[in-house]
Amino acid sequence: MTEPIEVIMDDTKMNRALTRIAHEILEHNGGAGSIALIGVLTRGAVLARRIATAIEELEKVKLDLGLMDISLYRDDVHSKLDQPVIQRTDILFPIKDRNIILVDDVLFTGRTIRAALDQIVDFGRPKTIQLAVLVDRGHRELPIKADYVGINVPTRKTDRVVVEVGEKDGSDRVYVAPNHDGKSRRAAEAGGGAHE
Repeated sequence: MTEPIEVIMDDTKMNRALTRIAHEILEHNGGAGSIALIGVLTRGAVLARRIATAIEELEKVKLDLGLMDISLYRDDVHSKLDQPVIQRTDILFPIKDRNIILVDDVLFTGRTIRAALDQIVDFGRPKTIQLAVLVDRGHRELPIKADYVGINVPTRKTDRVVVEVGEKDGSDRVYVAPNHDGKSRRAAEAGGGAHE
C-alpha cells in the first residue's frame, strides 16, 4: 500500500516562492552589491542557484555562489553507525564583510543550519549570515530562525517533508508524508531533500 502524501507546493508555487525570496533579499540588503549565496547540498544548492539567477536577472549583476556539504560539521556525525558520504564544499570567494545568504530546502530542528554556520565561520567572518529556506516545518531544537521563508508548514515531528527539484528528481514539488516506521531523516530522504 502506497504511503499517502500531501503535496503542498507544485512547480508554480515553488517558482513564485523563490522569486519572492529573491525580491525580499534585495529589499533587505539594499540591492545585490554586498551579497553572496551559499547553498547547502544537495537541494539547498539547487535552490540557491535559482535564487541567484532570479537576483541576477533583476539586478543585471553576477553573484558569487557557493555550495557546502555540512556532513562533518554535524553534532551527531560520531554517533551514527553509517559514516556520512562526503561531497564537496566550494566557496571560492572571500566572505569577509559580505552579507551571506545561506540557502537550504527545509528548516526543521536547526541542526543542519548550526553545522552550516560553523563551517561558514571557518572560511572567515562575514558581515551577516542570513537564512533562506523553502519550507519551515517547525519543531526547532536550537534557537535558529529563517530570515526568508517560502512557506510555513505545520507538521508532526514524525512526518517527512520532502523537497523534489527537477535538476535532481525530474520534477519540482514539496510534499508531506507520514513516517510510520520512525526512520531518521537521513535514512528516509532517498526520495528527495528533507533537512533538519
